[in-house]
Amino acid sequence: MTEHSKHSKRFSLKGQRVLITGGTRGIGLAISKAMSEAGAEVYINGRDANILHKICTEMKVEGYLVSPALFDVTDIDATEKWLDSQPQPPSILVNNAAVRNRNKISEIKPEDFSKVIEINLTAAYALARNIALRLKKTRRSGSIINITSIAGPRARPGDAAYTAAKGGLEALTRSLAVELASAGLRCNAIAPGYFATEANAPWVGDEATENFVKSRIPLKRWGLPEEIAGATVFLASEAASYINGHTLVVDAGMTINF
Repeated sequence: MTEHSKHSKRFSLKGQRVLITGGTRGIGLAISKAMSEAGAEVYINGRDANILHKICTEMKVEGYLVSPALFDVTDIDATEKWLDSQPQPPSILVNNAAVRNRNKISEIKPEDFSKVIEINLTAAYALARNIALRLKKTRRSGSIINITSIAGPRARPGDAAYTAAKGGLEALTRSLAVELASAGLRCNAIAPGYFATEANAPWVGDEATENFVKSRIPLKRWGLPEEIAGATVFLASEAASYINGHTLVVDAGMTINF
C-alpha cells in the first residue's frame, strides 16, 4: 500500500452506519450524499413518510446506499423504537434537524420559543445520549457531529430562540466531547455561515441581502450545501481521529472579517 492510499483510506467511511437527522433537504441532504459517497451506510431521518420515501428512492436509483429513518426527533419513544429496531446502533450521528422562529423577544410566545429549543437542542441531546449508551454497551467507537451556526455565539434582533438553541448546542458539543471520550466517542460541531438552502430561499437574490453578502463575506457569495458536506465527512472519518470538542466554522471568512 502506498503512502497516498494510506492517507486516502483514513477519509473513508466504509463499514460505518450513519444517522443524519433532517436529512431530506438542504445541508442534511448534501451530507447524506457525501457520507454515502465516502462508503457509509446512511440512514436519512425525516418525519414526512412521503418525502422520505421519495428522497431515498431517488438516491438509491443514483447508486447511493441509503435507508429511511422515519421518526420525529422530538418524540423520544419513537426515536428509541427506531434505534431498538436496528441490528446495531449508528456509529456516526449528525444532528442536523433544526427550525427557526424569526420573531423578537417581545413577540415570540414562550411555547414557540420552547419549540425551537426542543427541536434544535433537546432532541439533539436525547439522540446523542441514546446512541452513546448503545455504543458503550457494544464497546464500539463513534463520532457525533452537531450542526450549529455562526449565530450561536452572537446576537441578532429577532433571532433569540435560534441563537439560544445553537449556542446551547455548541456548549453541549464540548460537554459531550469531554464526557464520552473515554468510551471512544468523539463529538464536534460545524457552524455554517450563509448557505443557499431552501430555508434561505426568500433572501437569496434579495438586493439588500446580496449587498450584505458581498460586503461582509470575503468570497462574496453564498455557500452551497455540498460545501458543508466535505467538512462533515472529514470530522466523521479517521482523518480527524484526534479532533474532539471542536467547532469548525464554515463561513468563507465572514466572522473574521471586520
